[in-house]
Amino acid sequence: MKLVEVLRKECVAVGESPADKSAALRRIGQVAKNSPILKDVSEAEILEGLQERESLGSTGFGGGIAIPHCRLGSVSDFVVGLITVPTGVDFGAPDKKDVKLIVFIIAPQQESNEHIRLLSAVSQTLLVPGAVEEILAGQSNQAVVESFLRHSRVHLETAEPEGKSLFHIFIQQEEAFRDILSVLAGVASSSLVILDAENAGAYLAKVPLFAGIWRDSSARFSRIIIAVVEKGLTNETIRRIEGITGDLNNRRDIMVTVQQIFYSAGSLNMLDGF
Repeated sequence: MKLVEVLRKECVAVGESPADKSAALRRIGQVAKNSPILKDVSEAEILEGLQERESLGSTGFGGGIAIPHCRLGSVSDFVVGLITVPTGVDFGAPDKKDVKLIVFIIAPQQESNEHIRLLSAVSQTLLVPGAVEEILAGQSNQAVVESFLRHSRVHLETAEPEGKSLFHIFIQQEEAFRDILSVLAGVASSSLVILDAENAGAYLAKVPLFAGIWRDSSARFSRIIIAVVEKGLTNETIRRIEGITGDLNNRRDIMVTVQQIFYSAGSLNMLDGF
């Protein structure tokens, strides 16, 4: 699924000025209803879904950006829309900055994996240097849409499957872990799991030969991401990871290994149980 396929051009509003977050969510419901996909879904149902998600924590994630989203059982396909708010609106973002760009997603209840990938693709698009500024500078719906799609090159998809690669990513740095996980979640057709781990030092410290070398016995952050990725996306995935980490050869807290998979079948639901 590509962003260009689910961004509904009829669901774009430029130069809005909602008084507060509640008004912004109501306006999202109104704009979203412009899509024929939501013809049998009421504004009240959309608003309820958005409010339920916001009750878990603000979808304003800093930098003047918010990505409100919800999953509804009565929706058959994804609806993505854009709203610009030049004067800004308080969305309760962690950096306390008013939100000026809202990208909303109304998703089918059963499409949890694609929902996650779409959220990741949108967030990665908005993190492209200069993307938000260019989108906000648009004075028409068409200009805003064109700017957004031009920067959506971060979406990873391959048309012809040609085998798969197995990634093991060992991470000892929490912030990098979150950013790398976001990248992997946006890779088309990927499956991934995360393992809690413990640094070898915690065990070596208990070996008499090495006693006294490790004096700090406190737990250190350590995670392993195991991901199955289409082979054709292997190099691009590594490039995206190094876009976060810098040259991996210079890191002492992150290691990536990649193996070719001889056989694989099935897939994993990233939201199993939710």
